[in-house]
Amino acid sequence: MAELEGFEFGKSDFVLLDEVTMEQFLDNLKMRFEKGRIYTYIGEVVVSVNPYRQMDIYGKDAIDAYRGRELYENPPHLYAVADAAYKAMKRRAKDTCIVISGESGAGKTEASKYIMQYIAAITNPSQRLEVESVKNVLLKSNCVLEAFGNAKTNRNDNSSRFGKYMDINFNFNGDPTGGHINNYLLEKVKLLRGGSEDMLKSLHLNKDPTDYTYTQQGASVTTVNDRSCHKAVMSALKVIGFTEAEINSIYKILSTILHLGNLQFVSDGESVQLSEGDAVQHIAELTSAEPESVKKALLYRTVATGGGEVIEKGHSEQEASYGRDAFAKALYERLFGWIVGRINSVIEVKDYNPALHGKNTVIGVLDIYGFEIFDNNSFEQFCINYCNEKLQQLFIELILKQEQAEYNREGITWQHIDYFNNQIIVDLVEQPHKGIISILDDACLTAGKVTDTVCLDSMNQKLGQHAHYTSRKLCPTDKTMEFNRHFRIRHYAGDVTYSVESFLDKNKDPLFQDFKRLMFNSLDPVLTEMWPDGKLSITEVTKRPLTAATLFKNSIIALVDKLACKEPYYVRCVKPNEVKSPMLFDEARCRHQVAYLGLLENVRVRRAGFAYRQPYERFLQRYKMTCEYTWPNHLMSSDREAVEAIVVQHGFEGDVAYGLTKLFVRTPRSLFTLEQERAALIPILVLFLQKVWRGALARMRCRQMRAIYTIMGCYKRYKVKAHFWEVERRFANVRNMSDYGKSVEWPTPPAALMQFHRITQHLHRRWRARQIVKNIPPSDMPEVRAKVAALGALSGERVDWGFNRAWERDYLANLYCSFLSSSTKDRALLITDKHIYKLEHKKHFKMQKRMPIETVTSLSVTSGSDQMVALHTASQDDMLVYLQRGQLGPKQDRVGELVGTLCDHFTRKTRFRIRY
Repeated sequence: MAELEGFEFGKSDFVLLDEVTMEQFLDNLKMRFEKGRIYTYIGEVVVSVNPYRQMDIYGKDAIDAYRGRELYENPPHLYAVADAAYKAMKRRAKDTCIVISGESGAGKTEASKYIMQYIAAITNPSQRLEVESVKNVLLKSNCVLEAFGNAKTNRNDNSSRFGKYMDINFNFNGDPTGGHINNYLLEKVKLLRGGSEDMLKSLHLNKDPTDYTYTQQGASVTTVNDRSCHKAVMSALKVIGFTEAEINSIYKILSTILHLGNLQFVSDGESVQLSEGDAVQHIAELTSAEPESVKKALLYRTVATGGGEVIEKGHSEQEASYGRDAFAKALYERLFGWIVGRINSVIEVKDYNPALHGKNTVIGVLDIYGFEIFDNNSFEQFCINYCNEKLQQLFIELILKQEQAEYNREGITWQHIDYFNNQIIVDLVEQPHKGIISILDDACLTAGKVTDTVCLDSMNQKLGQHAHYTSRKLCPTDKTMEFNRHFRIRHYAGDVTYSVESFLDKNKDPLFQDFKRLMFNSLDPVLTEMWPDGKLSITEVTKRPLTAATLFKNSIIALVDKLACKEPYYVRCVKPNEVKSPMLFDEARCRHQVAYLGLLENVRVRRAGFAYRQPYERFLQRYKMTCEYTWPNHLMSSDREAVEAIVVQHGFEGDVAYGLTKLFVRTPRSLFTLEQERAALIPILVLFLQKVWRGALARMRCRQMRAIYTIMGCYKRYKVKAHFWEVERRFANVRNMSDYGKSVEWPTPPAALMQFHRITQHLHRRWRARQIVKNIPPSDMPEVRAKVAALGALSGERVDWGFNRAWERDYLANLYCSFLSSSTKDRALLITDKHIYKLEHKKHFKMQKRMPIETVTSLSVTSGSDQMVALHTASQDDMLVYLQRGQLGPKQDRVGELVGTLCDHFTRKTRFRIRY
């Protein structure tokens, strides 16, 4: 840390002080405050001093600087402890919590907001919409809860009048999936500002807070900041999911409270009446109730007698005023509880299945009212200070007492540190049958008229010998207290004098059942939802409710139990002065806070103890890759020996101690070195694992492909055989068929046999042709060959080329043959194997022209039905003839016969395929 900040800023960790004394502690704290260093460590505890000014240390650059870094890599900051809690949750899948403590005005609320903003900024890097929605609601909930739960006091401009503990749920990726808010003890006075003129008119209000009894005391001028805050709250409500109707109901309830405060009661000696005015009418309109019912609830109380008879009892003026104030406070309390419940219904984790989504881890953030000492301390301050005693007890248990107990249990030698254990003060307040809360409850349950003074006498009698309790009766010479009014408790944070006035009324916090039924029967569904207990009729006997103090005690005990099961991180807030000055460091004021926060004891324990401890098994699991003797698995006799090998290899022998089951590391620097080496090795190991896994996947895919090809081969062979079998079955009897299988349908072949299928069909056609040809007489074969040749030449070219008639071929030997002739004279055409002769018929077939047949290169015919044929020769001595149709068959085409005869001759003669 000395490397990160200059010596002019003092020691950034109080553990590094030369001597652990109050003077050195305060000098270092003052130096850092004056130099603008408001954060200082005590080990992993952050001490925060309220700067009372805006500081440029919370932007995006600062978030990036602390993201994923170890605690001691950067100067002290809230972001560092927030990141440490987040990393511990994510790395070890362990629930953590951040406890922010200190007195009112020390900066706890601001600290909790910065922590929430940091966690929101470092999560969900992939910008998933559902996660962003959860983050927005979690952040906006702070704005809403502050608006309704904080107030300006004489010590703090934004004092939390309620305690808030928020659990943030994370999935296995470390992204927020939801949350839950618990609130504790709301002081029920608040003013709403910033509304528009039209809205205020609809609510029958004006902007001057001095016009309303409940806001006169804290009234001040409404500023631009108030209006912008009002807009921010309204925007946050909409982002969270409040409907317009619900927001309107919130306005109406707040307005109802203000109107209730202005109600005045007058008595004529016999009965009490409401003073003149429209307040009742306004209240009835705002609560969606009947004006007569509102008036009746304010002036009368309905009670049931022992015989079941219901009677109405009129209030005295004092009872009516008390009932009005109790009703107003209950309205605000239930409104705040309903808002918290509404937010919880939005942010709660839904449809979560650990088997599918992994372990659900939690970071808790506690922002609760600090220790309070006012001029007049009442029941609320008593509860708040009791809460701080419980939190201080938890701090002592976790940081001091458990620390030393663990060293003793593990056999670690160290110097014992004395510290003040405030268990005695906690017992003074909460001990059954003897504590102050028990005495208050007994007084509330006692029949008859029991006053606050009687209750004080009972406390004096039962607690008179307690070292931390006194009163004026027990100490008559102490004139700072009044008889029958004050008692004093010596808290860990200092002596506080409490006024017992109204203690019993606030503890009972009784609200007449008439108001509950009035609200339950409202036509406003929000009010009905807030007052479910108003459903009971007056004659129904109900169990006496727990008192306010007991309810608060139970909730604080549950809170402490919830914090105790998490790994805690602490932010201890210090208030530098009472005048909210950014420059003044009130040494006496800070000395008091350092003392009651136990910071010196914390420094001594941290200096004498060890910053980090871990069971051997878990330490080995996390860091075994940093040592060659422990990776991937060690062969030593125990995990402790393996851990020792890691420590020796890194040279940390002087900075560790070996317990019975855990390793203790004195300084975070050693742990940081291990984390650095581990972070450097993780990518290498990941690559190695990826290589092994990819090889395994490749081998698996190879085996799968081999299996696939084997199956495909078997299947193909099966399909081929099946096709053969089917062909064999269909064509088994074709020899005996008249058409030799022409009518048999071929089965569809598999793709692999398509070429084979075509060849087979061709062979079948040739076989079938051979079978047909075998039955033709030899004398008819020349005609068949000629027709086949003509078919090849003329198919598709001429419609009729004489294939349906018998070709006689030798027309000269036949008396009735047809004559070949030109256009003027009858001539004959004789074709032999060697020549083509043109004969004169009338001259006894005298040869007119002879043409060697080999000289014929081609012949031409028309596509019509005419009988013209042109014979082309190589010497271009072409012969044009016209074939006369036969006398016996005048419509017979002879062109086909001529073409077929010539083509057949040339095919047989040359053994070459004729081109057509």
